[in-house]
Formats: sequence, C-alpha cells, structure tokens
Amino acid sequence: MKKSHLLPAIASVAIVVGSVLILLSYSDVAGRARTAARSGGRVANTTAGPIEFAEKGAGLPLLAIHGAGGGYDQGLSNAAEFVGDGFRVIAPSRFGYLGTPVPADASSTAQADAHAALLAELKVDKVVVVGISAGARSAIELALRHQDMVAALILMVPATYAPTSSVAIEDSRGSRFAFWLVNAGADFAWWATGKIAPAALIRFLGVSPQVVAAAPVVDQHRVMRIVRGVQPLSLRFLGINIDSIPALHRPALEKIAAPTLVISARDDLYNTLPAAEFAAATIPNAKLIVYDRGGHLLVGHDREVRATVSDFLAKTGEAAMP
Repeated sequence: MKKSHLLPAIASVAIVVGSVLILLSYSDVAGRARTAARSGGRVANTTAGPIEFAEKGAGLPLLAIHGAGGGYDQGLSNAAEFVGDGFRVIAPSRFGYLGTPVPADASSTAQADAHAALLAELKVDKVVVVGISAGARSAIELALRHQDMVAALILMVPATYAPTSSVAIEDSRGSRFAFWLVNAGADFAWWATGKIAPAALIRFLGVSPQVVAAAPVVDQHRVMRIVRGVQPLSLRFLGINIDSIPALHRPALEKIAAPTLVISARDDLYNTLPAAEFAAATIPNAKLIVYDRGGHLLVGHDREVRATVSDFLAKTGEAAMP
C-alpha cells in the first residue's frame, strides 16, 4: 500500500477504535449510574400512590426534598452536605424522578400531600423539612397543608414565587443547549458534554464556571459529582419538565407556623434571591441568610450552611442527636 493511502487508512482505524472506546466508557458509566439509581431506593405504596424513597441515619426525622435534576439520591447527598449527621434522613423522589411516577395531578400541593402520605406510611409524625430549589415548593405546601407534621422548615435557594422577578434558567446559549438535552432525555449527550464542555452544564445548574474555578479543589469535585449525579437523565427528565414550569402561584406564606430558615446567594444564576427575600419577609419570624457568591449550589459554603442549620435547629429545640 502506498504511503499516501496508508495514512488515511490509519486515521480511519484510529477514529473507529476511538469511537468504540468512547462508547464502551459511556456504556460502563451509564450502566453503573442506572444500576445505582434503580437499586438505592425502595417504593412505598401510599394513599397518594407509589412513592420511591431512601432512608439513612438515625435520630430526629428529617425530610430531604430534592431539587430539579434530582431524586432520592440527591436528597441524601444534600442532607449530608448541608445538614450533617444526627438525623434520620428520609429522601423521597418527587413526581417524575427515578421510581416515582407522574400522577394526573403533579402540582406542588399534590406533591406535598404525597410527602405527608409517605411520612404516614413510615409512621413518622413530625419532621424537620429541608426543601432545596424546586423542592422548596412542595416543602412550603407541606408546611401549610400539614402544619402538625413540620417541626421546622429550611428553604435553600428556593425556586418559589416572587412578585417582582421569577426564578428561571439563565438565558445563555449553553444553558439553552443543556435544557434541550434535558427535554430529549439525552443520556449520552449529557455525559459527552460533561467530558467536552463541563462549563455549560455547570452554568445550567445555576453556578458561574468562574466561581467553581476559583473554589477549592474539594468544592470543584463536589460540583462535578452533582453534574454526574444527574445521570441517568432519562430517568429524571419528566420531573425536570414539571419543575421547569414557573412558580406563578403565591402561596399563603404568612400562614406558615413552623420556624423557618431561608438561604440563597446573590449570584445564583436561577435568580432565587428575590424568592428567598420574599419568603423570609412574609413567613412569620423567618431568618434569611444570603451569600454573595456560590451560585445555586452554594459552592464553598457547605460548612457554613451546616453550622447555620445546626444553630437554627438548636434554637428551635430540634437539634440533631449527638
């Protein structure tokens, strides 16, 4: 074979081999992610229908309500990072996430009733409720509709109602592309984008890539774990689509009786600060904590948040077990 013909042949073989290796790598990652997502939770047959959940730890019951892109696994992770030990963490998958189906009524009020039904099935009378991002919507409704069940309410970067400025995905080309991946349930494309252009997915999760780049390595690794944790996307995109509907309904925040802590960041690309400020100003005696930097994932503030939550719960008489 002439040299002029040999080089293209070698290049073609290299492309084929490289493609096969990429697909094998993706297949391995995707398989492990799907197995983990399917095997880590269990389904409770409640009066509100089947609800997937997981539990971890012992102590004061704590309901960890995950945000968009999550599931029970994200709820467990959020509790570990922002609340700490000493709790019996109950982490449900909300409607459309992992093993929890989408009912005819997928509203925040119906989701709150599903939370209450799960707690009743588990024979848990009262919990500390932590609602993160879109999970704050049903956390608020739970505190309104089932007041006796909520010992304390913690709303982190709440994707909830604000009268002046709604919570929304940051309007950039990269975020629009990531949202397209979500709508398509495109597992491979999400994985490949995470390898080739992780900044686009970081921005889609509500954090400036510059904030992540300037953070300690441990925080950078945490952000990338969250990016990878969205996989398998195809098991979560129905829930993400529900969460993508803007929170236009004003809940009766002034009727919440539970002690409440609200946390947000000024540079949250999802613009949760107006919602956090409105909630804290309207809920009786609520406490508001705002960080200047950290974005929607509160990058670099996990220790501060844990200390703040611990102090808040101690003052409400709902401290963790030693």
